Amino acid sequence: MVIMTLIATLASAMVAQQQRAIAVEAAERARGQAAWVLVGALDWARLVLREDARSGSVDSLGEPWAVPLAEARLSTFLAADRESPGADEGPAAFLSGQVLDEQARYNLHNVLDEQGKVVEAEAAVLQRLCRIIGLPDDLAPRIVEGMLAAVGEGDESAPLLPMRLEQLAWLGIDADSIAQLRPFVTLLPSATAVNVNTAPREVLAAAIDGLDLGGAERLLQRRQRAAYASMDDLRKELPQGLPELPETRLSVGSRYFEVIGRLRLDERVFEERSIVDRRPADRGGEIVAIQRERRSIAQGTPR
Repeated sequence: MVIMTLIATLASAMVAQQQRAIAVEAAERARGQAAWVLVGALDWARLVLREDARSGSVDSLGEPWAVPLAEARLSTFLAADRESPGADEGPAAFLSGQVLDEQARYNLHNVLDEQGKVVEAEAAVLQRLCRIIGLPDDLAPRIVEGMLAAVGEGDESAPLLPMRLEQLAWLGIDADSIAQLRPFVTLLPSATAVNVNTAPREVLAAAIDGLDLGGAERLLQRRQRAAYASMDDLRKELPQGLPELPETRLSVGSRYFEVIGRLRLDERVFEERSIVDRRPADRGGEIVAIQRERRSIAQGTPR
């Protein structure tokens, strides 16, 4: 009996180890498959943005790149004829995607110039934005001071310069404030203008000195009828008596975009977020991914 018990215990342990090895292998295979599919989703976004660049320099929410890719079974992309043999074979994989304009948000790197000095007018924009969205008055100065310290020389205790929003925690910004800032600010490699054709009203009210939320809402209603083709078009819609618009703070086109690809494969959900730089034609016109982040998330997690 002792020998039989020992054999049964060893056999159970071997079966458990084998099942674990099978589960690990299945997870690795799923991650590998997801990686290739999500690379394809990024290539799709590159194609859409490249075609959009050929149509002109104005970027608005009425263009094809701004239309989300609704979740669809992967086999619909792989087989032109759904009735063909094998069109619906394979795992239950569903792909969705979205392209977002990063220049619809205020770029925190605008508060420092190329020499690492504070641009007071841009710091004032950040202060107005924080006030509009209900954040404490001391938050904007803390961000500016933290970024200024990060680019300083000779101080080993200085924080690193954030490259992603969650890294604002390095500057002592709490998670709740970062979450509240997320829809309205971004961190891009260089200073960028706010796209008036895609920005929310809070960002427009902060970027245009003297404009309130009501005036910003009227600008949004106007662009729904027709996108602003130039800054002169925007000036015609602004109330009288506002200060002159800084040419470098606002634009009607964008260069940086966020590409979100999401793959649902059986019980697993994989998501990849990429920041792409659509370079001007005089710099080759390439669309380069400058940041990529891939993660496995639980089904039902908000996008």
